[in-house]
Amino acid sequence: VQLVESGGGWVQPGGSLRLSCVGSGFTFCNYAMSWYRHGPGMERELVASIGSTSCRATNYVDSVKGRFTISRDDAKSTVFLQMKSLKSEDTGMYYCKARRIYSNEEYWGQGTQVTVSS
Repeated sequence: VQLVESGGGWVQPGGSLRLSCVGSGFTFCNYAMSWYRHGPGMERELVASIGSTSCRATNYVDSVKGRFTISRDDAKSTVFLQMKSLKSEDTGMYYCKARRIYSNEEYWGQGTQVTVSS
């Protein structure tokens, strides 16, 4: 099983980034997908989540509502996080997580760094 994130980098405040997470070694459509971030001096927090293929309900932490959008492409076993109007407080390591529905089975990626700074 593998989750590989990409798309992080440095961006100025107000800019945009699109993160991707590609899964392999498991049946992607049976897993709810989430993005977490771990900012400097902060606890790791759930940023956004999307249900499995059968139920694509999305949820966002209040601080990113209206700015971030999570989506999934099951044909490509990929989950995305579109981030707009980025702020310095969005800086952190962003991790992708897959959780099998009706189960505690879960997998994590290695993370991709996002830095928002002028």
